[in-house]
Amino acid sequence: MTLSPSRLLLLLTVLLLGGPVLAGMIGVLAGALGHVPGLQSAMSASEVWGAVWNWPGIGRSVALSFSTGLLAALISLASATIIMAGWSGTKAFARARLWLAPFLAVPHAAAAFGIAFLIAPSGWIARAMSPWLTGWDRPPDLLILGDPLGFAMVLGLVVKELPFLLLMMIAALPQAKAAPSMAVITALGYGRPRGWLLAVFPAVYRQIRLPVYVVLAYSMSAVDAALILGPTTPPPLAIVILRWAANPDLSLRALASAGALVQLGLVVAGLALWRLGEIAAARFGRGLAEGGQRGGGRGVEIAGATLAAAAGKFLIAGLAILALWSFAGAWPFPAFLPETLTGRIWASHGAALVETGVATLLLALAVVVIALTLALGSLEAKPSRRLLTALIYLPLIVPQVTFLPGLQAAFLKIGLGSGALPVGLTHLVFVLPYLLLVLTDPYEALDPRYRTVAAGLGLSPARQFWRLRLPLLLTPITGAVAVGMAVSIGQYLPTLLAGGGRLPTLTTEALALAAGGDRRVIGAYGLAQAMAALAPFALALALPRIVWRNRRGMIHG
Repeated sequence: MTLSPSRLLLLLTVLLLGGPVLAGMIGVLAGALGHVPGLQSAMSASEVWGAVWNWPGIGRSVALSFSTGLLAALISLASATIIMAGWSGTKAFARARLWLAPFLAVPHAAAAFGIAFLIAPSGWIARAMSPWLTGWDRPPDLLILGDPLGFAMVLGLVVKELPFLLLMMIAALPQAKAAPSMAVITALGYGRPRGWLLAVFPAVYRQIRLPVYVVLAYSMSAVDAALILGPTTPPPLAIVILRWAANPDLSLRALASAGALVQLGLVVAGLALWRLGEIAAARFGRGLAEGGQRGGGRGVEIAGATLAAAAGKFLIAGLAILALWSFAGAWPFPAFLPETLTGRIWASHGAALVETGVATLLLALAVVVIALTLALGSLEAKPSRRLLTALIYLPLIVPQVTFLPGLQAAFLKIGLGSGALPVGLTHLVFVLPYLLLVLTDPYEALDPRYRTVAAGLGLSPARQFWRLRLPLLLTPITGAVAVGMAVSIGQYLPTLLAGGGRLPTLTTEALALAAGGDRRVIGAYGLAQAMAALAPFALALALPRIVWRNRRGMIHG
């Protein structure tokens, strides 16, 4: 029995998305039992786990990861819900949603650097209020960055996860039949915010439950945001695991594997607690609906506008302060702007930035081309919705730090200890799900009569794909490519572990420079990283308009 090309690509997609997670988990389990490649003498499981639980501050690290992850996910979902309830369906919201994709493209590290430069004791916010409001003529002695409860890290996570959840909610509106539901609920006398929360949100949440779980899992195991904004004494559990996995002492790799299982247990516990919260929230919502109270909603509209404006301004101001610091000369506190501007940093680091930037973009482009081929081939094979959902969300819900140490060990066993190949393969595991996520709905929305007519005209399946479906899907394909490029450019942990620290990208270099504390250099690398991720989105917007300049209806296909 021979497989068609589309079926073969679907099989490769299943192996690529499921295989590394499975191999990584097997490696983690072996490491947690004391079996680490290259270690002269195996450790016993009791020695490994004893060393983990006796590690200084490990209990606080576990508690910190659990609490900050739950808090970030809860605030992100609540903020997205309030914004949608207050403004969904309005002209203002239609204009504002155009900013969501660029905001989503900004890598977590670049956003975290920008937020750090804003909220630090010597940051832009303190400068804007000093000395006329605060009386400060020098930076205050306040622990804002790296606060022991992780509030700065939560802020960074919320600012980045909010656009993602808003996009997921917008995409879920047609399946949730939001327009008919709102027509009925407003006819019954409910205001838009209360009506949306009672009639639309339950159906929307059923559609976005898995994306919410992705946000929760990511927030509990984030590495890049934790390195920049999180506490250090002790750090979150993911940072502890990273330090164990990157340590030259191979015995600590066993601790990293055991820690990865602890991290997985945290995420499972968090998801279980979240599920209980869903049940409680559903009962509370039914009580509100049965109460029949009408009116209200002005407060929700104000809160939604405030939250949306705050998140957007944090991201925009963060990028602006990165750019400003990269050109800053002398900038004493509390001056709001630098006394002088200079291109010294760009001149001294320009060659390294170009070299690293080109390597980053080439790696991302290669990964996206392969991922796009696999995604389109898989969708051509018409897999079941359940299989697609599993393929998309398995690598996203299982925390990176849970299976990447095991995958690193597997690469070492087969001789792929470093280099572009293991890094590219690892990036594929995280880029491909996002391409499937972006392309699945547009692919399924194609009118099947196109295929019928094309077949009646004698076009083979291959010619139908190249001459019909591919042109019709140009706009979502370019959007998917832009998303995939941004995801690849922003990868830190996969690049660091799979590449053995020997393949520098803009993200790894920016985070490595963070330890030095030179804001000018960090600003240059953070800005370069953000621009590298945003440039594909600009091309994705322009290309369909150029190609279909004489066919306006195709631009939004």
